Amino acid sequence: MYLGEVTWPDVGEYVESESIAIVPLGSTEQHGPALPLGTDHLIAEALARAAAEATGYLCTPTVTIGVSAHHKQFHGTMWVDPDAFRAFVESFSRNLAYHGIDRIVYVNAHGGNVEPLREVGRRLHDDGVAFATEWMWDRDLRELIAELFTQPGPHAGPKETSMIMCVTDGLARPELLEAARDGGCVDWTTVGRQFGSRTFYDAIDNSPNGAFGDQTDASVEAGERLFDAALENLVGLLEWLDAQALSDLLSKPHVESRPTGEYGEVER
Repeated sequence: MYLGEVTWPDVGEYVESESIAIVPLGSTEQHGPALPLGTDHLIAEALARAAAEATGYLCTPTVTIGVSAHHKQFHGTMWVDPDAFRAFVESFSRNLAYHGIDRIVYVNAHGGNVEPLREVGRRLHDDGVAFATEWMWDRDLRELIAELFTQPGPHAGPKETSMIMCVTDGLARPELLEAARDGGCVDWTTVGRQFGSRTFYDAIDNSPNGAFGDQTDASVEAGERLFDAALENLVGLLEWLDAQALSDLLSKPHVESRPTGEYGEVER
């Protein structure tokens, strides 16, 4: 079920038996010369919609602008400050809770959103409003990514290129993959650190064209394998979340002042 395509009575019927919302989030930012600015939010939305179709859970509209100031030097990049992003996400998450949603999965495809989303989840959790968790599509695919790519790169690399080849029709530009590689930073592990310190703030500090990794390793077939593996993880998370008692998900009560049990009573 996609929120923007149904009526309010449809949603009312949904929350009579279900309480999960899938929220796709990404960014609108440079992804080198071969990928569209919408790469992150396109990936997030494709996965969220596929998961909603597979499970029947509610999918909200996509948040397309995120915390992306570290890409600001490149034309077309849009960003909001972390405080504004947190406030926006927390506000609409509380809206969802008002309508009967008490479990939210933030389907995220942009690294800059990770910490703000976790902070929002913490606040909702501590307030007893909802259990909201941030899920990053490639986080648990390290072995598959290592199998597919020699230099995957953290941004605008072959893994994102493959995913865009898989989920869109012609938005990746194969004729520019070599230029993306040759004008960017192939081995990102060798730059941006001195004597144990991270010495960069923006993508351009390490990559002149904003791309990392070897984009020429990308393929539709690799994208399909990544998509299927990520979708399997997402569906598994949603089904696990649905099976949990809400009391087990929300903040636990304070411990007793004089606990008893296997450790005995506290001596004073």
